[in-house]
Amino acid sequence: MRHRLLAWLLAASLTALAGPATAVAIDWVTVGDPGNAPDTASNCASGAPDCGSVGYAYRISKYEVTNAQYAEFLNAKAASDPSGLYDPLMDADATFGGITQSGASGSYSYAAKVGFENEPVAFVSLWDALRFANWLHNGQGNGDTETGAYTLTVDGIANNTIARNPGATVFLPSENEWYKAAYHDPGGAYFDYPTGTDAQTGCVAPASDAGNSANCNGAVFALADVGAYGLSASPYGTCDQGGNVFEWNEQIVSGTLRSFRGGGWSTDASGLAASFWDADDPSYEDVDVGFRVASVVPEPTQALLVPTGGLVLAGIRRRRR
Repeated sequence: MRHRLLAWLLAASLTALAGPATAVAIDWVTVGDPGNAPDTASNCASGAPDCGSVGYAYRISKYEVTNAQYAEFLNAKAASDPSGLYDPLMDADATFGGITQSGASGSYSYAAKVGFENEPVAFVSLWDALRFANWLHNGQGNGDTETGAYTLTVDGIANNTIARNPGATVFLPSENEWYKAAYHDPGGAYFDYPTGTDAQTGCVAPASDAGNSANCNGAVFALADVGAYGLSASPYGTCDQGGNVFEWNEQIVSGTLRSFRGGGWSTDASGLAASFWDADDPSYEDVDVGFRVASVVPEPTQALLVPTGGLVLAGIRRRRR
């Protein structure tokens, strides 16, 4: 009986640790060094003196959100697509569009194009990115897109006032969170480029990546798979924070615009620098605009279940001997 009880406790602990199955798995990196000193204020769209300074540890996705991940989101939440999460150019644009739509409204289905699965999704607005973050925050599946990390309302969208809610667990990076992950050295300094160097990034095809390289200045004239420039990661381990697609962040600019950073596949290398940022209407969608997500660092409570389970299993084995 005791053996059965111990086995049940082990199974329960492993089930609790695993949690519910999810369709979209995010590869996270942790950005530590909380309370880091700020960089030059003029480098940030906010112009605030805390440029790049973040007072807490957090996680950010190692890669930009891909067509395959966004297609899973569409299949879960866009059968009729009242929020316009899908842009027809995702199919019609043969070079930069990576997702097809099939069927009729009410039963739409979506799929990443063959060969485009791991390219970053493009043709996404800020509102699309916030809804994707809400969906992740709410556990995916049938999770709500209008509440959670953000509360999206008609007035909030019209007035560009949507902000992160307290208690958000998955969200779009703030400007400081995005900037720190790209340019900060855990040793304390800031680099000029998101590859851990002050030397200007080279715009080359992925096969020529030798470090400090990116998909920029038309070197490929297409989007590259996320992580294709694996030798050119930031000091924290993020990939493609320079080049491929610009990435939305939360920063409100001049009341009507939102910031995006990092440059795209056609941007000159100088557009990847820490001193460069851009902004547009939050409904803007184009061939070189995508996003990545960030999250809180999980509490360590559940992680303790693994060694506990291991001790239970070891106890069972000792008794059998």
